[in-house]
Amino acid sequence: MMHPLRQHIEEIISLTDEEFDFVLSHFEQIKKRKHQYIVQEGEIVNKEYWIIKGCLKSYFIDDTGKEHILQFGMENWWITDYESFVKQTKSKTAIDCIEDSELLYISFENRDKLTAQMHKMERFWAKKSKIGRIALQNRILSLLKNSSKERYNLLLEQYPKLSQRVPKKMIAAYLGVSRETLSRLNS
Repeated sequence: MMHPLRQHIEEIISLTDEEFDFVLSHFEQIKKRKHQYIVQEGEIVNKEYWIIKGCLKSYFIDDTGKEHILQFGMENWWITDYESFVKQTKSKTAIDCIEDSELLYISFENRDKLTAQMHKMERFWAKKSKIGRIALQNRILSLLKNSSKERYNLLLEQYPKLSQRVPKKMIAAYLGVSRETLSRLNS
């Protein structure tokens, strides 16, 4: 059976067995329990995570104590505080596990080494970055132009299993609506 990370990478580039073994040698695997953090606000993030199993959320708490969810992460997704990871500055977000999770991570140093030594992986991450920017652009456009109902329907259409894995209050925080508004959208 093919390693899930290899399968994920090979959606973009092909690898020999030796190349994949070299790539995998730069990663570490960890397990986290529900409610455990992988990133805490204010820390310098040195790892980028790939989700083997589980569901996570990236979020921040505003000055009034309200939670704003920037991203959910599920199987085959990458997650970190990218500004902190790339610039090695303090994180503005926190990331924790909504479910028990299994993750692979690559350190900033190992990712730098890997891309310098293996240009295929540099191309892989360049393509993943472009895909991420497109998703972010679409999320911003949706927040600016779509009604709450349209954003909710789009979320359910794009990620049909998310609503079964994530509490409604978190979906409301992602959509930028109150829990009560989400209940009305659901009826």
